[in-house]
Amino acid sequence: MRTIAGILLLVMLFLCTGAQASDLYVRKAEHLPEDFFLGMDVSSVLSLEASGVRYRDTDGTEKDLFALLSENGVNLIRVRVWNDPFDSDGNGYGGGNNNIEAAVEIGRRAAAYGLPLLVDFHYSDFWADPSKQQTPKAWEGMDIKAKAEALYTYTADCLSRLKAEGIRVSMVQLGNETNGRMCGERIWMNIVHHLMKAGSRAVREVYPDALVAVHFTNPESADTMLNYASKLAYYDLDYDVFGTSYYPYWHGTLDNLRQVLGEIAETYGKKVMVMETSYAYTLEDGDFSGNTIGEGGGYEKYWPVTVQGQSNALQDVVRTVQEAGGIGVCWWEGAWIPVGTESFEENSRLWETYGSGWASSYAGSYDPADAGKYYGGCACENQAMFDFEGRALPSLATFRLLRTGQEVEVRPDAIDDPVLTCDLAGEIVLPETVSAVMNDGSRIELPVTWEAVDTAAMKASGPAEYTVQGVAEGMPATLLIRMVNFNYLINGDFEGEDTGEWVTDNFGGTEQLYIEEKKSDSLDGTKHYHFYSAAKDQVGFRLEQTVDNLPAGTYRFDVSIMGGDAGDYESYAYIKKGDEVSAECGLQITAWNAWHEGACETEVEEGGSLTVGVYVRCGGAGAWGKIDGATLTRVR
Repeated sequence: MRTIAGILLLVMLFLCTGAQASDLYVRKAEHLPEDFFLGMDVSSVLSLEASGVRYRDTDGTEKDLFALLSENGVNLIRVRVWNDPFDSDGNGYGGGNNNIEAAVEIGRRAAAYGLPLLVDFHYSDFWADPSKQQTPKAWEGMDIKAKAEALYTYTADCLSRLKAEGIRVSMVQLGNETNGRMCGERIWMNIVHHLMKAGSRAVREVYPDALVAVHFTNPESADTMLNYASKLAYYDLDYDVFGTSYYPYWHGTLDNLRQVLGEIAETYGKKVMVMETSYAYTLEDGDFSGNTIGEGGGYEKYWPVTVQGQSNALQDVVRTVQEAGGIGVCWWEGAWIPVGTESFEENSRLWETYGSGWASSYAGSYDPADAGKYYGGCACENQAMFDFEGRALPSLATFRLLRTGQEVEVRPDAIDDPVLTCDLAGEIVLPETVSAVMNDGSRIELPVTWEAVDTAAMKASGPAEYTVQGVAEGMPATLLIRMVNFNYLINGDFEGEDTGEWVTDNFGGTEQLYIEEKKSDSLDGTKHYHFYSAAKDQVGFRLEQTVDNLPAGTYRFDVSIMGGDAGDYESYAYIKKGDEVSAECGLQITAWNAWHEGACETEVEEGGSLTVGVYVRCGGAGAWGKIDGATLTRVR
């Protein structure tokens, strides 16, 4: 029997997804080539179906997943392949338990509906990404030549099995998100000259008409992506497609993506493609296991978190790739939904038995530091194109409608939640309008009515945050009011134009020192001050701002820092009067997203000046960090 909470969740999802594809606003992608890949990764489908998942069209009629995908315009199926995702007792690591046997079965089912495969070799026994590129168990201890020969044989054998089944393979990936690492290797010569070349040779021999692809990520770091392409050219890799992941929460703007892919295509004469993308249609969790994208979080939301917003995300990514001269886009795990909504315990039994969660406890024998600690359910069901009960969302039709367009009545899709920052000594004036995102992606301002607020009490209570509810043309709106002390620093949050108030003394020859725009690396907002050096003992700098003509009083300087790979380091915040330091406090550099705040105070006379700053010196190779949230306030 379902819990009351579960029933309420299903009701909410019904209301959210009750619309049909005919209600979806889709702009036609003009001049989209017939052979443009509109793909979807559905690697987990077999384990999900074994766990009881069934798929339905928007009317609720049960259908084969691959029929639904084909009917809605998907023309490529991406499937990951792990070498041996099982422990010594035959227990699956999870994440779909995607060995070659699973890929063959998925290929058979896809072929029944005319859908070719994109085969994604991770060359690992489990997840491969920028932070994890583990060697398969069977290849441990091999020197690079033996490993390359094993990779060639394995690739050829897997592809031969697919070919023997008559499965059409349009593209083969040599590794997954191989940002300077692959199959346990960290040297480019080993990665490209030995391993990737071995894989490419196998593809050319078994599927000579298939495209050979490479796959990287973090396109927001444009110079790094271009460096990857140059490494492939230097070692003369035989490949066709340079692919990247693009998750808009973390990977920068579409303009940047267009520029990076376009430059690689033009400079190196390669096809380009987005191998993975997705976007959430809800922030709800469906399996009691938590999601990568949920409430709060330091990530970008370029589109509303709605079904229409999900469709608009796909539309815009496709157009961007098309404008860059690209050949396709793949939505990642668009059918990975919860295996049940009864309880965590029941779901866990299914994840462990069939491998339908992102990782099972058995994966700990291979990946003890990550899967062994955090195994559990799906972390992306709210980014699928099916609701939690398996019914297709209207957004699934986007793949089909991109070729024809469907312009329905323009109407509000979501209301932005405004943030109002008020000085405790100033006046509180609530906004008269809110920004509404329309279903066609445009914006308009709507008049809003807010509930009554006690502004006097807000000002009397000191620095704090308040939430105010309102209504704009029948739609709920939420206003966040932040009451703060006046910040005497200019651009203390690094969100505004850099007009030179912040002065840098780069005494260590730090490689990178600049204001960076990346929400996932910011304490608040989208920008922060960034530092990095690849070499040891090269990070060393001061970042300062001087403020003149201050009223008399006690002033407090607050600033936050996070970073990593610092090695032996010294870091602190300070306040100077003239050339003399009058106050300082230590700042810790520990790990990504581990923000440490420092605060120090000093007195100043009427009309006096203060210089506030941050000192950083790191001995570690690859030391990096972010500075944000600098404030200078009068506290007494």
